[in-house]
Order: sequence, then C-alpha cells, then structure tokens
Amino acid sequence: MTEAKAVGNYREEQAVIKTQGCVMVVDDQPVNLKLMKDMLTQQGYSVRCFPRGRMALAAAGQQAPDLILLDINMPEMNGYEVCERLKADPKLEGIPVIFLSALDSTEDKVKGFRAGGVDYVSKPFQFEEVQARVETHLKLRRAQQSEHDLLEKTLNGAVGVLWELVQVTSPALAIRSRTIRDIVLWVVTEMRLDDPWQYELAATLCLIGCITLPEEVFERCYGGGGFSSDEERMFRTHPDTAACLLLNIPRLEGVAGMIRHQQALELDPSVSEPVRTGARMLHLALEVDRRLQRGDPIRSVLEHLRGSPARFDRRMLDALANYTPAPAEFELRSLPLRELQAGMVLEIDILSNNGAVLILKKGTALTEVWIERIRNFAQSWGIARVIPVRIGSLTGGNPPRSEEFQ
Repeated sequence: MTEAKAVGNYREEQAVIKTQGCVMVVDDQPVNLKLMKDMLTQQGYSVRCFPRGRMALAAAGQQAPDLILLDINMPEMNGYEVCERLKADPKLEGIPVIFLSALDSTEDKVKGFRAGGVDYVSKPFQFEEVQARVETHLKLRRAQQSEHDLLEKTLNGAVGVLWELVQVTSPALAIRSRTIRDIVLWVVTEMRLDDPWQYELAATLCLIGCITLPEEVFERCYGGGGFSSDEERMFRTHPDTAACLLLNIPRLEGVAGMIRHQQALELDPSVSEPVRTGARMLHLALEVDRRLQRGDPIRSVLEHLRGSPARFDRRMLDALANYTPAPAEFELRSLPLRELQAGMVLEIDILSNNGAVLILKKGTALTEVWIERIRNFAQSWGIARVIPVRIGSLTGGNPPRSEEFQ
C-alpha cells in the first residue's frame, strides 16, 4: 500500500458513523494489524491500521485519531521516533500513545514514557488488557477535552465581556483598539510568528486600562498634546490596570505581560521572548496609530520611526513596509429601533427623551445586548423615533474567538 493511498483511504473512512472512539494501530506485521483491528472493531471502536510510521504520521496530520497503539520495532522509523514526532506537533501532541512491544525491559519502558507514551503493553498481549487500557485512556482523553472546551468557552466569554466593556464605556477606545489590532495582525502575518492569537488579543485589549480615565484625558494624552503632568501620570498607569484585569483570567498571563510592558523601552532579561516581542509590537503599533490619527501619511510615519532604532524594532518596521490603513467605509442611515442590527455603529449619543439618561454613547458598535438595552429604555423612558447609525463601518470589531486559543 502506498503512503498516498493509505492517507486517502484513511480520510474517506472518517465519514463512517462515529463509534466509541477512533483508534490508530501502527505495526509492521500484517497479522498483528488484522488481529487488533478485528478485536477492537468488535468492541465498537473505529480502527485505522498502518504498517509504517511515516504513513501513520501523514494520516494523523490529516485527521487525528483519539488514541494510537504503536509498535516499537518497525523499519524506516521506530515507534519511539514516531511518538516523538507526534508530541512535537502542537496539533497532535495531546493524542495518547500506548506502546505495544516484545521489548519489555524496564529500560525499554522508560524510553517509551520519555518519548511521550502514556502506557506500555508487552507482547504477546492479552486482549482484555489491551481493551482495558484503551478504554481507560480514551476516557481520560475525553475528560481532558471536555475540560479544555470548558476553559475555551470561559476564556472566550471573559474576553468578550471585556471587549463589550471597552465599547460601551468608551467607543473612542474601541476605534483605536481596532486600528492597533489591524497593525499588529499585519506585523504578525508578515513575520510569521507562532501563536498569533496572543498578539492579536494583546492589541485588542491593550487600552482597556484607559476605561478608568475621563474620556477627554485619554484623548489629550493619546493624541499627544494639551495634557497636564497629573494627567500624564494617570495615563501611564493604564497598562498596569489592564494587566491586573487580565491576570484574573487563566492562560492570559503572557498577554497581560505584553500589555504591562507596552511602554517600556528596555525589559528585564527574565521576561519571556513572546512577551518581549508582543510588548515591542504594541509599542510600535500604538505610536503608528497616534501619528495616523493626527493625519500623518503612513510612509512618513514609518520613515520617522526608523530614525529611532533603539526605540522601535527594525524587523517590525520592515514588516509594515506595505501596510495601508483600512479606509473607514460606511453608509449613514437613520433607522427605527426595530431595524437596528448587530454590527451597526451609533452616529450620535442615545439619550432618553427628557435628556436625563445617557443610554449609549456615540460610536458604540451595536450588539444584541446593546440593542436590547435601547429597547428596554425606549419602553421605560422613551427615545427618538429614528436612530442615526453607520452601516459597514470598520470600527468596533470582535476579539479573537476560542478556536484561536491553542
């Protein structure tokens, strides 16, 4: 069987009805493959068999199994090497590997565990033992996956709430955050950095600490003119405020570190490389956005920043060589409440009819929650019959989704 044909068959067979789990068996002996497939299939498992490690790795890369039963003594690539390559792939490292081998010395078993295996069954094996170990490790795998999914949902929800907080508290922050995010995403893509979600999230939330500032103070300090020394001190505390918020959310320690150090020109050697890279990227993106906000052309901005090599990372500046700020294309319309939709952006402050209550600020990107807020206030306090909005605006935006948090 050729490698291409084996991988093709493997992908086609994934269309079958789901069973108790998908088990991949890798053994260079056809008799062993048939025996294992017959026994596991009878127990309700979907079984995929491969006589070579390279075939198994290629197939796992296309469609990951739930568990792998792996022989050690095979031609071309032994089981230890196959396991090590699986564990080196972020997309496959979580798959449990059980070694099946006639090598049953303590040294062989230790070597298998060091390679990344979770269990070891000596040949000749009793199928009852294999079945019990397969069932145990599949249950553990499902439990780990359930916990992972719950964590992702929790993380995604917490980030979403923070982003909603930014938008409703200060739409001006949301607009600036979206531009900073676009700049950072461009740099990350051009530099082909690993784990891009953490840099994107840091950019999205890098100004969240500014929700503690009066809006006019933020605008003066961010714009770079007309602020007092007291206001500057207030503004410079916002990275620490944001970091403290994010440190309460599991798995965002690195993101919090990037945001905390966004104003620093030099970082302690103990700071990890991803945090160091993210902080320098935020430092650059914030300065680019400030200058673009003042109306400076992007080419002039980049040329000016290249004159400060100690302050800005030259590689990141080079990555922005072809960057063009996205135009804010939108259509202005005045709509009745019943026609408001998520994604539209308010063109004016929404006030109660008597003007006593500010319901939402100008520039807020509408979500289902904010539309419901407007409806509730309309019933209780009354609001204008039509609401000016921008449709198709590039302001607002959404934070990275859970599937990006790997």
